[in-house]
Amino acid sequence: MRPWTRDCPLFPGALIPQRHEAHTPPHAKTPYRVTVTPCARAVTAQSQPRTPAREATSPRTSRPAHSSVGPPTQVWFRPGPALFPRPTSVPPGPGRRLAFARWMRPVQLMKVFVTRRIPPEGRAVLARAADCEVEQWDSDEPIPNEGLERGVAGAHGLLCLLSDRVDKRLLDVAGANLKVISTLSVGVDHLALDEIKKRGIRVGYTPDVLTDATAELAVSLLLSTCRRLPEAIEEVKNGGWTSWKPLWLCGYGLTHSTVGIIGLGRIGQAIARRLKPFGVQRFLYTGRQPRPEDAAEFQAEFVSTPELAAQSDFIVVACSLTPATKGLCNKDFFQKMKETAVFVNISRGEVVNQDDLYQALASGQIAAAGLDVTTPEPLPTNHPLLTLKNCVILPHIGSATHRTRNTMSLLAANNLLAGLRGEPMPSELKL
Repeated sequence: MRPWTRDCPLFPGALIPQRHEAHTPPHAKTPYRVTVTPCARAVTAQSQPRTPAREATSPRTSRPAHSSVGPPTQVWFRPGPALFPRPTSVPPGPGRRLAFARWMRPVQLMKVFVTRRIPPEGRAVLARAADCEVEQWDSDEPIPNEGLERGVAGAHGLLCLLSDRVDKRLLDVAGANLKVISTLSVGVDHLALDEIKKRGIRVGYTPDVLTDATAELAVSLLLSTCRRLPEAIEEVKNGGWTSWKPLWLCGYGLTHSTVGIIGLGRIGQAIARRLKPFGVQRFLYTGRQPRPEDAAEFQAEFVSTPELAAQSDFIVVACSLTPATKGLCNKDFFQKMKETAVFVNISRGEVVNQDDLYQALASGQIAAAGLDVTTPEPLPTNHPLLTLKNCVILPHIGSATHRTRNTMSLLAANNLLAGLRGEPMPSELKL
């Protein structure tokens, strides 16, 4: 082992210039700071011999030659000061030697695996965590099962997305080290909660921060669907707009209408709050139980699901996916709806029976539908729903604003670190 001197490239706090500058993009040609212990190494998602950071072709990523799983896993080195201050103030003698021996002792870092590229706010929080060794699947595309299992093996913390299925098999692969799972979502139907609870693993999620963005998207989708905006845009593009016609592309307006909301939670209330200025005459809602305090702002009436289907001009699904709500909107539900009614789903695709929805739309049983969520996701391009002009489908973008996604990543990262350190999480799911 090299002597621990100021000439050592891995001296804590030392600035190390990047190698191979000719092959390094201009924005990356800045020094980076190593602040781990003398045994610091570049970490990869594979359990292979680690490469010294000074020999890596890039200080940010490392990928073994044998790897067959997509893009490399990103490696983050800790910024800032060393984990422990150099004990230069200790007087010479045995005490000083002992202090230096303790200072040079390797520190066991907690392994964290991140299943996707996340927005910069969350990345910055994780990069500042000097007690963690962070690995990230360096792609915007979902991580394959093989890569997910390899990355989570031995991890103490997992930061995942709603597209990552965390089931019993994955938990077995992770092993006993796994202390906390932080998901970049409000919904947790992708997590095997019973198994997670049994193992004593803490779960963090991101409620509230995406409420406004999702409500805005719901209103946008409702307006686009009821006023037939996608059809109108297509007519302009394909030359169908030849003159002004009194009955051409007529839709339905919100003024003096009845809006039914399935699930008057945070997002459901935010949707109602935004729809009220459009002149909605009446709000109905349904759920597990009445919520008079929440409903008072909109004078919303609690009714049964069949009543809501029969009386509403517009229906917005904003409930959570549970065993009780799975398949809630089915053939019987659509048969009770008005022929002029518009149906919108921004919750989870499995709340709706899509075959029954297709039949209702194709037969003219209901006027139109707008979906931000489907089953599966992404929806195959040959799916029958995509052939219908009266069905508007979006690629699950309810929370897709820069501010919201950054805030979600920040909350998810803070949840993860708090759970690893045994501290209260900002947003912990009670199991």
